[in-house]
Amino acid sequence: MLRKLFLLATLAAVAASAQARLQEERLEVPVTVQDRYGQSETRLVRTSLFGDDARKGVAPVAVILHGRPADSAAKADMGRARFSAAVDFFVKRGYVVAVPTRIGYGVTGGRDVEASGNCERREFGPGFQAAADQTLAVLEAVRKRPVIAQDRTVLVGHSYGGIVALAVAARKPAGLQAVVNVSGGAGGDPRLRPGQPCSTFPLAQQLRSFGTAVRVPTLWLYASNDRYFGATVPKQWFDAYSRIGGTGEFVDVGRVGADGHALFTHFPGIWQPRVASFLDRHGLRAARTGRGSQS
Repeated sequence: MLRKLFLLATLAAVAASAQARLQEERLEVPVTVQDRYGQSETRLVRTSLFGDDARKGVAPVAVILHGRPADSAAKADMGRARFSAAVDFFVKRGYVVAVPTRIGYGVTGGRDVEASGNCERREFGPGFQAAADQTLAVLEAVRKRPVIAQDRTVLVGHSYGGIVALAVAARKPAGLQAVVNVSGGAGGDPRLRPGQPCSTFPLAQQLRSFGTAVRVPTLWLYASNDRYFGATVPKQWFDAYSRIGGTGEFVDVGRVGADGHALFTHFPGIWQPRVASFLDRHGLRAARTGRGSQS
């Protein structure tokens, strides 16, 4: 069962002439997953669901997937995943936006089911599987609502969440139209190994397997000064993904701030025009909202 808590909040102006009202609904979606040792963990995956309260008719859905902090304390302290600028961007385009906080993080809590082992021999598959299971459960819960368009879903992932988005897409959920991967990867540690992530080849193998299954367009956005993954490794991952069949566009946006890994969270002015263009080119144009304006 889903337990719902409705919260209304008034945000800053989303256009020069109008002010949006963003509706946030909090969902708790029960999910059971397994870690790489086969041990099960059952939790209520706490998810924030956002939409424009003035919008009429059915809406496409965007699911935004968070990354993986480098240490356990940061995982516990991350609270509730939100991504305010990204939520605002997609809501303005007429989307309902789901932002789950996965098992092992923040308000959802629980064991770290995405742990992949030591640096030299990372086993990424089970962690991606667990994260994908949770994402699909949240998406299923959201898609049961009559206001949700069944044929227009976009997955958006930041950092580890970017690869999770591809893992979900490889399972071909109904209605999925596109994937946006911003600074996606795994095994990075900006403090101990800046720009030199662990076990890059195992992740490339994982991405190659995703590439054989994903059949929707994908956009990969990276900054050249990403302290988690560096400038060259992400291109190798993209090459592995696209070598056999994965379709996508890789965009290097250049240097961004002190650490380009913050592209998605701190530099919306850089990624949003590129994502808007990508969505428009693939038939996912801005939807007219109930306020009579179009973003």
